[in-house]
Amino acid sequence: MSKIALRKAWFQVHKWIGLILAIVIIPLSLTGSALVWDEPIQQMLHPERQASGPMALPATAYVDAARAVLRPDESLSRLDSDGAVKVTAIKSGKGLPQRATVYLDPANARVLGVERSGEGIFRLFHNIHGQLLVPGVGRAIVGWVGAAMLISSLTGLWLWWPLSGSVRRGFRWKRHRNTDTNLHHLVGFWVSVPLFILSLTGVWIAAPQMLGPAGRPRPPRAMPLASPAITLELAVGIAGNFPLGPVRSISWPTDQKRAWSFESSTTSPLTIDADTGAARLTVEQLPQPETLARTMRRIHDGTGLGFVWQLILFLGGIIPAILAVTGIIMWWRAREWRSAARR
Repeated sequence: MSKIALRKAWFQVHKWIGLILAIVIIPLSLTGSALVWDEPIQQMLHPERQASGPMALPATAYVDAARAVLRPDESLSRLDSDGAVKVTAIKSGKGLPQRATVYLDPANARVLGVERSGEGIFRLFHNIHGQLLVPGVGRAIVGWVGAAMLISSLTGLWLWWPLSGSVRRGFRWKRHRNTDTNLHHLVGFWVSVPLFILSLTGVWIAAPQMLGPAGRPRPPRAMPLASPAITLELAVGIAGNFPLGPVRSISWPTDQKRAWSFESSTTSPLTIDADTGAARLTVEQLPQPETLARTMRRIHDGTGLGFVWQLILFLGGIIPAILAVTGIIMWWRAREWRSAARR
């Protein structure tokens, strides 16, 4: 196959991937851009939840205040006091457990706000980006779309490369007479590598659903015990016999781990058996190396990788949406041109 014939073949692949998947690529890309800065935006939208400081009251006071605003089917699972005081509850039911987080003022246990995992604009963005609002098979669909975007980024780079002359020709703005075509070629080149990385990590995250049987059962999630023999009040009293220092978090016993867990910044974690009240300080383990799956997810969402990479991820979500729109315009113009030529 000649170079020109191969280029035409890659062009057809690139064109039809963009046209067929544009309706999916645009919402996936835009929601991914918004999710890069999920936490900072949430903090700006809800400044009233940012009160922080040491707990001035017993842990039971914050739990009682949280219970007053939680629903009857939401079971307490964790209390965190590292900065802000938060009480987390889990609602059991069909599908994934839904979480509710109650934000409390450390000074007086006043409720500052309640956030539930199934509510809010960013939860909608997560559902669109993660599964296209299609329960069950949505994650696999997103994964295959990512595989198509991998191919699109490679074919786009091939088509950007000038057929003749210096590579510097590819960086010229006026390669074509139409603004949208110039924008598609030039911006597409600069986003090709970030788009390849985003697509590759996205495929990696979705791989279990892509390769496994649809609708396979998920491993059971740990659910808090409804009424442990050792209540929170008793557990707090037992923990008081140990030199824990300021407590950072308390985890409720679950059906998979029947023990209270107290963590502080000064000592090893303390576990208290929820049935017998037996307590012991857990031997601190050496930090485990980060798994490849966790690394791929951090690359994909930018967690802990600094502002520059997060900015690249943000643009890597905006630009594919622009490329999809300009690609549709280019395709439509070519159809009109061919129709006029036939006439």
